[in-house]
Amino acid sequence: MKELRGTGVAIVTPFDANGQVDYVAFSGLIETYIHAGIDYIVALGTTAETATLTTAEKQKIARHIVALVDGRLPLVYGLGGNNTQALVDELATTDFTGYCAILSVCPYYNRPNQQGIYMHYSAIAKAAPLPVMLYNVPSRTGVSIANSTTLALAKDHTNIIGIKDATGDLTLGKELIAQTPEHFLVLSGDDSTAFHLTLAGGDGVISVIGGGLPEAFSRLIRYGFEGKKEKGEALLQNFLPLISLLFEEGNPTGLKALLHQQNAMENQLRLPLVSASETLYERIRVAAQNID
Repeated sequence: MKELRGTGVAIVTPFDANGQVDYVAFSGLIETYIHAGIDYIVALGTTAETATLTTAEKQKIARHIVALVDGRLPLVYGLGGNNTQALVDELATTDFTGYCAILSVCPYYNRPNQQGIYMHYSAIAKAAPLPVMLYNVPSRTGVSIANSTTLALAKDHTNIIGIKDATGDLTLGKELIAQTPEHFLVLSGDDSTAFHLTLAGGDGVISVIGGGLPEAFSRLIRYGFEGKKEKGEALLQNFLPLISLLFEEGNPTGLKALLHQQNAMENQLRLPLVSASETLYERIRVAAQNID
């Protein structure tokens, strides 16, 4: 699925001052991303605070994003969990109209072994009506998808078409690039190493910071595709302090502070997440000024 190469943005869920989903702000974000050159959007991922959305809200958000995008960008649907059968049941009842793939996070909290991870994703692959991308983010899930498991899943299930690798381990990422089938996408899920993974032959990134600075970060990823190492390194050095700050008090706490500074939305999150501290808010503002 070459349409998912490049820079994808994991879109936040804007909330208004009363803590309700702000559907007007969604419109502004999507228009910004389209005009900034973003390649696709991932809905209802971790950055969307999906864990604190109701089922009805998730359904409405998914349909709202499809209507706003109106076919102008590919869309990926975030749907994962740590109860395999419940997830299989949800796959059967979810409306995926307008989406081209499903991004499914590695089971969290349960800490399954590699056989359990393999069997979990095999069940998803058999039930999913769309191609599936794995999502490896051990800092959140407590367990990592081994490269051997990824390779086995890619070999055994033709509709498992890629992985979002948020380990930040370039060595493991390069091994996947070298060993996975040609059609299999190796996407970075770690903004700080995404340029180097792309430069090494990866297929781009599903980004957090790209949601706040879409033009500049998509330019960085294009430098990776084009082999422009010096230009990319120079731009990356400007990005690194801000990337670190965005995650200092949790995600999407930092990103929502940045978007609030751009007048894109209210600086609202849902508990247990809270808005950035005043000190962090100011540090983000200063760091963002160094990127053009």
